[in-house]
Parts: sequence; C-alpha cells; structure tokens
Amino acid sequence: MSTLLEKTSNKLVKAFLENRIIKQIPSKYSTKLSEAQKLRKLCESKIDLPIIGFKAAGTGIPLIKKLKEKEPFYASVYKINFLKSGKRVKINKATLGIELEVCYKVKKSFFYSKETVTMKNISKHITHMAPCIEVVGYRQRKKGITSFADLCSDFGANIKFLIGSAKKYKKINIGNLKTNISNKKVNQSVDGNTNTVYINPLNSLRFVLNKVKKDKINLDKDFWVFTGSSVGVVPIKGKGLYKGKIDKLGTVKAIIY
Repeated sequence: MSTLLEKTSNKLVKAFLENRIIKQIPSKYSTKLSEAQKLRKLCESKIDLPIIGFKAAGTGIPLIKKLKEKEPFYASVYKINFLKSGKRVKINKATLGIELEVCYKVKKSFFYSKETVTMKNISKHITHMAPCIEVVGYRQRKKGITSFADLCSDFGANIKFLIGSAKKYKKINIGNLKTNISNKKVNQSVDGNTNTVYINPLNSLRFVLNKVKKDKINLDKDFWVFTGSSVGVVPIKGKGLYKGKIDKLGTVKAIIY
C-alpha cells in the first residue's frame, strides 16, 4: 500500500518529467520544511537524469526572518533545465517570477575533500563564476510563498537556469556588487545587490557545499552552484527579453514567452 509521501512524490515526478501542472499537493508538505525535505529527496531519487549542480534557495535574510526560518535550503538542478543565455523559456500561471544570481563552477575534487568548507578554504574548490537568470515556479496550481516548504517540496521551485559567459574565478568583493534585471518592452527594471544573498553569494556557496557533503552526494564531475537571487523574486510583467546585469561579472538574457 502506497503512503501519502510515495503517492505525492510520484505525482510530482510525473509533472516534472512531463512539464505539466498538477493540483496542489497535501499541505503537510508545504508548511513544514522537514516534511518538504523528505518529499524533495524522494522525488529526486526517482529521477534518472543528469544533475549539473545545486541551487541555494531562501537566501534572502529578510525573507528568512519574515517566514521564521533558520537557514536556506538546497535542491538539485538537472541538465534539462540548464540553458545558455538568450534561450527561450515558456511560462504558465504557476510561474512565480524571475531571479538574477551569481553562480559558481566547483571542481569535482570537492567530493573527495574531508574538511568542512569555510570562507578561508572555499576558493580552492572554485574554477569559474558567472551571472545567471533563474525562472522560478511551481508544478502545482498554486501561487505565492508562505514558507520555505512551499518551494522546497516542489524541486526548489526551479524551472530553468540560463547562464551568461563564465569567467575564471578570482577574488572580488562579491558581497557588494550592483545588479539589475530589466525588460524594456514592458518598462520593467529592478535594481539589487549581491549583499542581499545570505550575507554574500560566496557564503551561500559555502552553505550549499557543506549541506551536499553532509548528505553524502557525489556527482564525480565538476558542477554548478546557483547561490540565490540578488533582486528577490521579480514578477514577470510581460513576455519578451529580460536582461540581467551583475557588476564585474557581466550579463545574461532570457526570452520569456
């Protein structure tokens, strides 16, 4: 006899693989983060597709405080949802919005390292950095965010990731870079700063790497980590070209339709 957890995971996995929307899942998985984590991990275990990395979610400190959470969480990112800058992304009524973030490419040797990742030793694990747009949304007929469990239970609510040109990693003041995402066609422009991302994107990366290590995950290849939005979740006001810019890192584009 299938449990509620098993049945719910099967429905979500099918929705993920078929790129469609289902009715809202039971509320127990969207109110408590510990229950949402169980569902996310079970769903991910049932998907036999290449993983290219991980995303940090819930990295905005004001949001953490508002929703009375203790820390962010992470979710796997699949190759099928990883696109080059300028590609087209189809949205639907369950799409929450668009984000602009810093992402890092991490050496596979990280998986063989025994030490805890700290801000002092993190640089040795990184090869590249890049600007990234994430389109976020559910696979359920629901709107808004009432808790991190909302996002976590639904694969971290990640739909697509579009990555700009990657630069070789070097130490810069990553905690204070101006960012902007805009769509000229609908006269929408939102400014941000990397200092809104869990102190800074490098600290967000540290958080994810230590969680991945704790969960004993091993991809055996270089991988990407997406560190969280510098502009919050920006509502998509219209179709067309969205352009994101992060000072010192460059630009990234997504065509929303």
